[in-house]
Amino acid sequence: MPFFGFKGGVHPDYNKSLTMEKPVETLPVKPGDKYYLPLSQHIGAPAKPVVSKNQQVKTGELIAEAGGFISACLHSPVNGKVVSISHVVHPMAGRMEGIVIEADETNDEFVPISDEGTFQQIVQRAGITGMGGATFPTHVKLSPPKEVDSLLINGAECEPYLTCDHRMMLEETMKIIKGAVLIKEKLRIKNLIIAIEKNKPDAIKLFRKYEKEYGFELVPLYVKYPQGGEKQLIKACLNRVVPEGKLPVEVGVIVHNVGTAAAVYEAYTERKPLYERIVTVTGAVVNPKNLRVRVGTPILTLVEACGGFVGIPKKMVMGGPMMGMAVTSVETPVMKGTSGIVVYREEDMPNLTKYPCIRCGRCVDACPMLLVPSIMDRFVKKEMYEALEEHHVLNCIECGCCSYVCPSRRTLVGGFKTSKRHIMQMIKERGAKNA
Repeated sequence: MPFFGFKGGVHPDYNKSLTMEKPVETLPVKPGDKYYLPLSQHIGAPAKPVVSKNQQVKTGELIAEAGGFISACLHSPVNGKVVSISHVVHPMAGRMEGIVIEADETNDEFVPISDEGTFQQIVQRAGITGMGGATFPTHVKLSPPKEVDSLLINGAECEPYLTCDHRMMLEETMKIIKGAVLIKEKLRIKNLIIAIEKNKPDAIKLFRKYEKEYGFELVPLYVKYPQGGEKQLIKACLNRVVPEGKLPVEVGVIVHNVGTAAAVYEAYTERKPLYERIVTVTGAVVNPKNLRVRVGTPILTLVEACGGFVGIPKKMVMGGPMMGMAVTSVETPVMKGTSGIVVYREEDMPNLTKYPCIRCGRCVDACPMLLVPSIMDRFVKKEMYEALEEHHVLNCIECGCCSYVCPSRRTLVGGFKTSKRHIMQMIKERGAKNA
């Protein structure tokens, strides 16, 4: 299959060697451990609790039901007791409503979900969201409003440091393939493509073995960030451009992360809800690892499983360093979309002193969405949101390429993120006024 590539992007130091050779270890559940489960672990409406304080729950038991169509169910990650329903630490919101469960016994059994209903209803019942970090409820993606001819399975894992998808591709190859084939058959999609960056040659070799047997096309991708972005992946593999403000389905494509495909397989064939995932824990920890952990596990527990911090931690990032979120508390729990925890010391941090823009244009060359970040930054400073809207800031995928290449170390993408929220509110008010 041809490779079309995409314009822009950057080549950061990938730093994957710390964990890429390390098989996934399962973090054991210990009686007395507490698991913190925010009700919003996905894009859309928060889930609604269906348990009460002091109630005993089993692993996989429904503890919160979806709060709407664009929402996801939440299941207990352990056998234990609900010790509180109150506010818990959330990586984006600071604190928000959630459920705290204290484990009281350990085993590998789980309460299976019902197999009644459609394919989409079973996936919805399993509480699956995008495992790559976007956390879009999977059953919504599996209900396209128009015809789709291509299913793209995203094995790029282009973020530096992260290797959880790489290890899953090596260790759970068939789950990914069978999950992808299941989606293809249930939605009657013509083309199935599995795309993997070339810095994972062992994974490419492994998937290549099954290409003809399971009827998919394997596309080895050039190593470039943000190769794993949906719009970039679609352009690279299919040479199709998703229009501004639209979803991939607009050009006849659905994209799922490799972990999501495996989760769909487990939900449909094993009736397993999503209550655990693989997380890469790396950077300034004694022994970086890929860990299979229960959703709701605090970051500190993961760090301790890796031998503790090396030196004094200066910054912790949930996800990859390019698009991840800086978290301020080691109590922050693993969410369904948490792919990694990266720890930095003071000496690991770059010089972040900002200088005025020198109009070098590097951000323009690096932007994979063909935007002009340097000009947009001027509008951000002056809070000129109408002008920012005209310069298509809503098309920014917040990949951070502009900030990465800026020699003046300007935090461009941070301003765009904030401005997008203002503009969305502005558009909402404009619509209400014209209604």
